Amino acid sequence: MQRIISKLVKKHMSRNPIEIADNLGIIILYEPLGNINGYYSAAFRQKFIHINRDLPEHKIKFTAAHELGHAILHPKLNTLFLKEKTYMSVNKFEIQANKFAINLLISDEQLDEHEGLTTEQIARFYGYNKSLIQLRLNRKI
Repeated sequence: MQRIISKLVKKHMSRNPIEIADNLGIIILYEPLGNINGYYSAAFRQKFIHINRDLPEHKIKFTAAHELGHAILHPKLNTLFLKEKTYMSVNKFEIQANKFAINLLISDEQLDEHEGLTTEQIARFYGYNKSLIQLRLNRKI
């Protein structure tokens, strides 16, 4: 996964998931989604990232990165269908998308700057959940 992220960052010269998605031709739609942060879908070979327009900016960025992870890692997987119709656990795919997102948004170099800080301190600094930072600190992805 780290190789995929490195290639994306190098090719698009950005860690911004919205810029990367745009460069890849993935359409981002900002919609009123209630209590859903976002989701990924594809129709007729076109990929879409749906983001709740009512989210604060930092959550929009993380949601975009998470859904970009689905678009790249699981392009044909319909997690909504799996969850609603088959009752199959989609946790594995969600964890992979979270790992993709947090590794895209926080580089190794940025992480190295915070050496010696606790997970909670790093989480507060970046504004992400402590469990996401723990995923990022585990560099074996």
